[in-house]
Amino acid sequence: MNSPVPLTEIWRGPIIESLHHGHALICDDHGEILECWGDPDAIVYPRSSAKMIQALPLVESGAADAFKLTSEHLALACASHQGAAVHTDRVSAWITAMGYQDDDFRCGPQMPQDRAAFNDLIKTDGAPCQVHNNCSGKHAGFLTVSKHLGGGSEYIDPDHPAQQAAFAAFEDVTGEPSPGFAPDGCSAPNSITTMRGIGRAMGWFSGAVDGKNGRHTAAVRLVQAMTEHPLLVAGEKRACTELMRACSEPVALKTGAEGFFVAIAPSRKRGIALKITDGTTRAANCTIAALLVRIGVLDPEHPAAKRFMNAPIRNRRKIVTGQIKPVAELLA
Repeated sequence: MNSPVPLTEIWRGPIIESLHHGHALICDDHGEILECWGDPDAIVYPRSSAKMIQALPLVESGAADAFKLTSEHLALACASHQGAAVHTDRVSAWITAMGYQDDDFRCGPQMPQDRAAFNDLIKTDGAPCQVHNNCSGKHAGFLTVSKHLGGGSEYIDPDHPAQQAAFAAFEDVTGEPSPGFAPDGCSAPNSITTMRGIGRAMGWFSGAVDGKNGRHTAAVRLVQAMTEHPLLVAGEKRACTELMRACSEPVALKTGAEGFFVAIAPSRKRGIALKITDGTTRAANCTIAALLVRIGVLDPEHPAAKRFMNAPIRNRRKIVTGQIKPVAELLA
């Protein structure tokens, strides 16, 4: 087993003050590893980076078409949104149209990360609802699959048809049996895999062919939805949204808790997966930007790229004290 390797450096003045280690790989559309840093067999939870995999049954089962879901709905099913009105209004309308209400969610309430929505709740002494949860779009997708398949209300139960379908899709596209799962931050099961497995899955998504079969068609529709609606996938100033907008061609990006990040580049037939082992978001954002530059879909001089890669670190007086940089090997 290989150890995690340095991926992101935190400079202060003339020296590296902190160093973030992790695992990263780039796969082709056949799941073959083209480049790897760290251990491809490291065991990981992909966390929210697996949302597009968990959303495959939403399309493949026929549920999306049965309930006339649009590409906006599919983008939200893959999202970790920040609870802005642009997100919560759409998710609320989605579940209302199916006869559900906020109490039918099983993700739990969460204060929105969107500043306007946060301030509105504070000013009115309001309390967050489950629709504010960053995973409410995914849970709306689970509710839709559950209704379509005739499942019960506890759709996050591992034995529920919605989760069984998600487990089956996960093992298929990762190309390996999952050794288990644990509840994610939103209480839905999150399957364990290897870095190789999640990289293989992202590579498979990049080469999915519309019309080849139900799963391929589902993958194409989900990736297209994400690239068409980057704002719905995350939110303003978030790395997923900003970097998708900045890429020179359609690329689907998805972060996950504890330093995970994935990318799907259909035009290049490339999939990327990375895990920062200390779970730091700043390092995951920097590393994914560097890898997007490496595969040729992101200009390193683009303002969004500079915001996450080689970004200046400023103190409270706005004086530049250092820089967040990818290790030189990522850009060599």
